[in-house]
Amino acid sequence: MRPALAGIGLKDDFIDPLLDGTASVDFVEVHAENVMDCPPRLRRLLALRERLPLSVHGVGLSLGGARPPDAAHLEALATLLQRLQPRWLSEHLAWSGHDGRFCNDLLPLAWNAPTLRRVCAHIDQVQERTRRTLLLENPATYLECDASTMGEAEFIAELVRRTGCGLLLDVNNAHVSAVNHGREAWDFIQALPAAAIGEIHLAGHAEDRDAAGARLLIDHHGAPVDDAVWQLYARTVAHLGPVPTLIERDQHIPPLAELVAEAHRARALQSGAVARLAGPATWPLMAHAVATAARATPAGHAGHGSHAGHPRHGPLQTGRPESPDGPGSPGNPHTPPAPRVRPAEQPHG
Repeated sequence: MRPALAGIGLKDDFIDPLLDGTASVDFVEVHAENVMDCPPRLRRLLALRERLPLSVHGVGLSLGGARPPDAAHLEALATLLQRLQPRWLSEHLAWSGHDGRFCNDLLPLAWNAPTLRRVCAHIDQVQERTRRTLLLENPATYLECDASTMGEAEFIAELVRRTGCGLLLDVNNAHVSAVNHGREAWDFIQALPAAAIGEIHLAGHAEDRDAAGARLLIDHHGAPVDDAVWQLYARTVAHLGPVPTLIERDQHIPPLAELVAEAHRARALQSGAVARLAGPATWPLMAHAVATAARATPAGHAGHGSHAGHPRHGPLQTGRPESPDGPGSPGNPHTPPAPRVRPAEQPHG
């Protein structure tokens, strides 16, 4: 059984506390596109790698696009992976570019046979070039395509079967999509190939109303993990056992201690799952772990995010748009030299 591990998305201001040991998590995640053209950040990451495992999360391969991943972008990713030697590599099941134009969002796919063949070919290309298993993240969606002929979980399971890729289960995305489309998130999670799930993401979301007055959840990574998502996560790790879990926060960044507390809560819930799977003799340990997890997040830091954090749905653009995270943040390289044209960082995913 895997150990209980929990980490956070890395921000520049977090590196020193993690290096000197004043903050403690099990691993950190970086977005590949924010390191490729920033040698100072890369040097600090290499130092941090001596203390903590790294997870590299891509946002620019556009695996669901009509064309294969950009060759220069894929080469830059492979080079970065050789330098960082991360434990995990992940990307999104989405598309974000077409004909050399890129938009600052992760766009939905039609779940059908032509899309399946195309995405499988793109995953194969990435895995062959990087010589790594790619963990594919389920998207948060706000609309469904009439051209779909299968369900999302069925589509993902077939991707795993054909390519040998793994899965990054974003529990918040599963919850957001389920609420938006009037389905049960747990049905989706149960239908995924459990053995392929190599990492989990947890994040906050915002709540709005659509034109018909129905609930509309927005995956914006700008709030603490919602109580409903914590409950779904607890059920998930009870089903799967421990899975390395990352707390994502890309807007309205709180003090490091708050993110560490959320990571510790995730680790405690995984430890409770270990006790449950071990049998009745250890169930008191599980009860203690769940009670500890419930106390781990400071009061007043659970709930929905604000309307102001909605993702941007701007026009298609060429080149690298300015990152929404602002200069000097981990989500945005220090003003890079004019790079090869490739997708910019997404604000969430």
